[in-house]
Amino acid sequence: MWLLRLPGVYKPQEDTRLLLQALRQAMPRKARVLDVGTGTGVLAVTAAQLGAEEVVAVDITAPAVWSARVNSRLRLLSSVRVVRGGIPDAVLGERFNLVVSNPPYVPANGHPPRGRDRAWDAGLNGRDVLDLLCAKAPGLLAPGGTLLLVQSSLSGVEDTVCKLEQANLASSIVARKVVPFGPVMQQRAPLWEQRGCILPGQRHEELVVIRAQRNGTE
Repeated sequence: MWLLRLPGVYKPQEDTRLLLQALRQAMPRKARVLDVGTGTGVLAVTAAQLGAEEVVAVDITAPAVWSARVNSRLRLLSSVRVVRGGIPDAVLGERFNLVVSNPPYVPANGHPPRGRDRAWDAGLNGRDVLDLLCAKAPGLLAPGGTLLLVQSSLSGVEDTVCKLEQANLASSIVARKVVPFGPVMQQRAPLWEQRGCILPGQRHEELVVIRAQRNGTE
């Protein structure tokens, strides 16, 4: 899929493709869909093309918002609404049948990310955005709604599953893929070796898609 991508906007990669596969398998009919951290809008566009009744795409950066708006409008997808902001403030009071997210999950130096680093940096353990998603997901999902998110094994997959279950969401891993480090990960590898996060010489990670379901009778 051709996509306009302004400077600083995350380029869809293997994690995006893995999440897209899960989205295609889980997409409900006539669903209201929320795409958190939309970037280019590829997930939002795909959901609309699959028949979503309404798609809300949210991102905190202006370049991502403009990229997603252009990419949806070029395809005449009137069902896509792109909003600048974070969750839950950008969608207060709204509930969705499906929430999808490819959030920042790369362990960093702990300083607030700037510029293009905001697309992937997520604190010392890579969980700044993941923990927020886990906490806010129940309030975003309609009864019976589903959350799909993708992350790296380096940022605590079991932590995510545990936090989602603590939030009364039935959770499971629905897709996995081992991939070599990309340029950003290669650059960070020596730091992670020092921290003991990866084995000496390790230059690969496992990408994981986690599915969480809200009780349909609540």
